Amino acid sequence: MPEIVYVLLLSLLAGAAMPAGALLARLDLVWPSVLGASWRHFIVAFGGGALISAVALVLIPEGTSKLSTIPATLCFAAGGAFFYLLDSYLNKLKSSVGQLVAMLSDFIPEAIALGAAFASGGSAGLLLAVLMVLQNLPEGFNAYEELSESSKLSPNKIVLAFSSLALAGPISAAIGYYLLSQHDELMGALMLFASAGILYLIFQDIAPEAKLKNHGMPALGAVSGFMLGLVGNMLIMGD
Repeated sequence: MPEIVYVLLLSLLAGAAMPAGALLARLDLVWPSVLGASWRHFIVAFGGGALISAVALVLIPEGTSKLSTIPATLCFAAGGAFFYLLDSYLNKLKSSVGQLVAMLSDFIPEAIALGAAFASGGSAGLLLAVLMVLQNLPEGFNAYEELSESSKLSPNKIVLAFSSLALAGPISAAIGYYLLSQHDELMGALMLFASAGILYLIFQDIAPEAKLKNHGMPALGAVSGFMLGLVGNMLIMGD
């Protein structure tokens, strides 16, 4: 199989985790007693843990290896500022479009980084693909439940919208593979920019939603999500 086909399939699989999470949330809303509050919060926190592992194990190490201290710091700060402004704007919209854009805001940079990582060699691309699947499943789960409460979209339309988001994965991966893989500094800047946005997303949206009073399951979910990322990293790196 040509490498580019493999990359496109991996990015599509990572994107497909979003509608898969939405379908799981749809079942949860129909039969809420199956999961219960503790497992529902566990799933959300699991996604947060997977996001942190993507930042700590892939994006930050890869990004800082391509840039010196000052440019790396500026790119990271720019990412935090951009996602703050984007979040403020989306909150003003108060529409279903805002939620979909928020999901794409971390998926697209990661998919671009995925394509570039494969083009430049190394094992970071496969690890990033695994982490994207782990984070997109609970992210789709949480976003579906929020949209079902705040919008007038039917369940089928929400799942269809999430499915269409998955197509952004192969497009972004192809851009990274063909256009950005030869520009190490630009790729490093993108990874650090995305890292700051992901951290903002975790502490602004995921961590508050995961909190469950007098219960440790959400915290355990975050640890579990990071642990799987750690295991994947060690297996892929051959340690």
